Amino acid sequence: MRILDRYLAWSVIGGTLLTLGVLVPLMGVFILADEVESIGVEHYGFLDAFLFMLLSLPRYLYQVFPIATLIGALIGLGTLASRSELVAIRAAGFSLAQIVRAALLGGVLLAVVAVVLGEVVAPFAEQRAVELRRQALSGDVAQRTPYGFWAIDDGAYVNIRDVRSGTSLSEIDIYRIDAEKGSLVATHAESASYRGGHWELEGIATSQVSTDGVEVERVERRRWDSMLAPDLLKVIVADPQGLPIWGLYKYIRFMTVNKQDAGAYEIAFWGKALHPVLTLSMILVAIPLLLGSSRSSGIGRRIFAGALVGILYYLLSRTFAYMALVFGMSPFLAAIAPPTLFISAALLLLRRLG
Repeated sequence: MRILDRYLAWSVIGGTLLTLGVLVPLMGVFILADEVESIGVEHYGFLDAFLFMLLSLPRYLYQVFPIATLIGALIGLGTLASRSELVAIRAAGFSLAQIVRAALLGGVLLAVVAVVLGEVVAPFAEQRAVELRRQALSGDVAQRTPYGFWAIDDGAYVNIRDVRSGTSLSEIDIYRIDAEKGSLVATHAESASYRGGHWELEGIATSQVSTDGVEVERVERRRWDSMLAPDLLKVIVADPQGLPIWGLYKYIRFMTVNKQDAGAYEIAFWGKALHPVLTLSMILVAIPLLLGSSRSSGIGRRIFAGALVGILYYLLSRTFAYMALVFGMSPFLAAIAPPTLFISAALLLLRRLG
């Protein structure tokens, strides 16, 4: 690697590190502020909230890494442009394509760091954060497993395979021992919805197992009074974004075998798989934004431009994600469409500038 290649690459890396140095404390404050309402509930204190914030930071850092790379590239290369160093580099024989290549080399190093952060550090820290919060808020009444989670609910053992949202469940099994009759009562419900302060089970089959045999009763709907309120489920169930890519793959296979909707997990899987591409695409976008503006543009204007592009990308990616969930669009297409559009726009602008 030539000296100018290293110089441009490290400008991108340095600008990204500077951006992250500003964003990380801000994210920590927002996470901690969001936990203020839970402080004092059960055994959840300020130190627990602070530790939860520290453990949650890697996940949020991974999510904003591409936007930080975009702003970092604008700051790092913009500093060179404001000092006319980019003009001198091009006068020395460096073409626009070579500048792009050098900047992308810095992006490759940043993408590797992001992958390690998102696939090794963040999932472990997220799991510890959820476990810490669960134990403090729920009194350790539930345990998450790869096949749903188990909970003890007023003497009954409950297994829920899929939590579609805080108020919608599917594939619920409730096991209770009837000491008076000396029998086991097993109830299976296809789904459950939270309405009016209680759960409504649907598609119910109840089996009572005793020494006399098995009696099965089927009903369409039944009320279920349970301590597993939506707020508690949100504490217990981890977000798909908090799982590593191999964990998402295994969970998708499990849900597919059990004929459950794995759309949200598939979107998260492809989002993680394409995360390095997204990081590089943001650097590609930053260069025409930079070269297409005046050298006298201040750092504030560059940060503002980067923030606007980041917001646009977020809105675009969320739109495609919702299209995949609601209209059955391919999760892969939903994940690859936004970076493809941004890369195409960047290449078009670079061609005009070149």
